[in-house]
Amino acid sequence: MPKATMSPHALIEQATSLRWEIGENFHDSLMESIYQDAAEISGRSVTKVGDKPRLNWERKLDRLLTSRLYGFPLMMLMLTLVFWITISGANVPSAMLASLLVDTLHPVLKSLAVSLAFPWWLTGLLVDGIYLAMAWVISVMLPPMAIFFPMFTLLEDFGYLPRVAFNLDNLFRKSGAHGKQAMSMTMGYGCNAAGVIAARIIDSPRERLIAIITNNFSLCNGRWPTQILVATLFIGSLVPAGLGGLVSAGAVVTVALLGVLLTFGTSWVLSRTLLQGEVSAFSLELPPYRPPRILQTLYTSLIDRTIFVLWRAVVFAVPAGAAIWLLSNATIAGASLSEHIIDFLNPVGLLVGLNGVILLAYIIAIPANEIVIPTILMLTVLSTKIAGFGEGDGVMFELDDLDAYRQVFRAGGWTLLTAVNLMLFSLVHNPCSTTIYTIYKETGSLKWTLISSLVPVGMGLVLCFLVAQVWFFISG
Repeated sequence: MPKATMSPHALIEQATSLRWEIGENFHDSLMESIYQDAAEISGRSVTKVGDKPRLNWERKLDRLLTSRLYGFPLMMLMLTLVFWITISGANVPSAMLASLLVDTLHPVLKSLAVSLAFPWWLTGLLVDGIYLAMAWVISVMLPPMAIFFPMFTLLEDFGYLPRVAFNLDNLFRKSGAHGKQAMSMTMGYGCNAAGVIAARIIDSPRERLIAIITNNFSLCNGRWPTQILVATLFIGSLVPAGLGGLVSAGAVVTVALLGVLLTFGTSWVLSRTLLQGEVSAFSLELPPYRPPRILQTLYTSLIDRTIFVLWRAVVFAVPAGAAIWLLSNATIAGASLSEHIIDFLNPVGLLVGLNGVILLAYIIAIPANEIVIPTILMLTVLSTKIAGFGEGDGVMFELDDLDAYRQVFRAGGWTLLTAVNLMLFSLVHNPCSTTIYTIYKETGSLKWTLISSLVPVGMGLVLCFLVAQVWFFISG
């Protein structure tokens, strides 16, 4: 028996009725959801007359962390704590890695090369040059990054770093930059290459370039050891022993704060010259505070940041190690190439309050700031011919005794001016090779890569020259 069918007119009426019914139900559900959300927000935010005020810890924490009065001191305290934990916590694992890679494995590799009848020059190039450079980079760079990046990521996940950007937004806006540059600047204290990558969060290409160019003024972990050592040897020794540590730390913090001022100043100049334009609107929604996600934090900080950056640094350390050994062992007219270059650079170095050894060390240590001090020590011993230090020409080394450092530096003619200007030049000089390569990958422009590399080193030489002239004027 055939099924009864509805007429087209009845089908249309039924569909219309069903559509209105669904629409009304959807509308009612939507409005009910909106009212529920509004009631929940009102319940958290509004206190009715006669009710006891609710404790909203997120709001109180926000008022404290973004306060005009307490925001900046708390930010400085938090970052200082992170740096202190990084530097103090990295000392032991760095020493252990250096002992393993340099003190233990380096002699083993040299013995192995001799047993395999390698020519002396090949042993020197591979073991004393390339291997030692990679060993110093790993031992000095890995522990600080493995500590700093997880802590930085925890602060980011917790929701504190957006509050830092909120606090610094006004200053960056006045300098013609973007408030989010605070995030990339802070990341630069761990590694400038990572800071350059972090500039991706800035949407404006103009403001992203400003953040990339000025990120070098953030003292990366490869430069902290130089700052701390020089400040301890020359600045801290000016006061009684009980105050030496405090004065040394104050000197290093002063240099770091100078980097922040240079970031604002250079951003202001760039935004009015090479990178003119209006500051883009910065709408920052402060995220809710969240509990730390340990596993995700460890993966993000150790794999995506630490290992990635360390691998690039190790790759660039290979040519640096080879160059250091070759320059120190290839001779012309009875003197090594290093000695000839040092003699050539000495007039310029002394003019800016440094010396030829320091300038050459920064040239051949471009691949990694971590090998600056070992290179300076090796070149000083090579050029002054003092005995009892190092294992030979082109072999980088470090010392365990502060008095031994003083003896080597005094032999190289160092003064308080040399130390002060080395701290300044360590802050304001060209980026390392890893950062330069990262800048090129991020910008895709040779022009902006050259500007990012040459502007800081030019500023550093000018700054050291001015300090040296003032010093010479005062000292008569």
